[in-house]
Amino acid sequence: MKTIGLVGGMSWESSAHYYRIINQAVQARLGGVHSARCLLYSLDFGDIAAKQHAGDWDALTADMIDAAQRLEQGGADVVLICTNTMHLMADAVAAGIRVPLLHIADATGARIRADGLEKVALIGTAFTMEQPFYTARLAERFGLEVIVPEADDRRTVHAIIYDELVKGVVNPASRVAYREVMAQLAARGAQAIILGCTEIMLLVEKGDASVPLYDTTTLHAMAAVEMALAVDSPKELRL
Repeated sequence: MKTIGLVGGMSWESSAHYYRIINQAVQARLGGVHSARCLLYSLDFGDIAAKQHAGDWDALTADMIDAAQRLEQGGADVVLICTNTMHLMADAVAAGIRVPLLHIADATGARIRADGLEKVALIGTAFTMEQPFYTARLAERFGLEVIVPEADDRRTVHAIIYDELVKGVVNPASRVAYREVMAQLAARGAQAIILGCTEIMLLVEKGDASVPLYDTTTLHAMAAVEMALAVDSPKELRL
């Protein structure tokens, strides 16, 4: 079994779900009392969020590279950045380590294409919805047409993430607001909606939209399990 390295703390709420999903999946696959071999380097999201809103992406890139390198030095065989937004610097992080970086958009895009969809909507932080690093990757690598909410709805989605979800606050009124945003996206022709922030899965679930929802937290975590359990040699069969 390979060791999974998690760059977490962005926020710790979603990182806890990564840990749960990964370990539950490994136990389901291997049975008994098996669990995942994993390392977690958890950052202070207060510092990260302040730099995000100040636009200090150079400092954030340095933070992400440092975290990934610490995981690699600790023995990680694959690294995950446990947040969609911080994949803005994924290429720089990948270049800074020798082990693979498992990109969250790739795990998501692969599943959507396997399901035969072509036009999807993306909700997440304003950074993820408004900058091209995420939508462009889905378009270029998976041929997906990606739409995002209108400006007012983007502000609503973003505010709920930073004011509530990263603090573990689940507000029924916010669920209603997200339902309305997703209904608008479906009306614009979205065949599915990507929950492009790892905290959104705390607030919405399958019944909240008329189209399928793709939870990036679960898809990313499950892709990590597949990579960790991939058999490279007969020796790896004896776990």
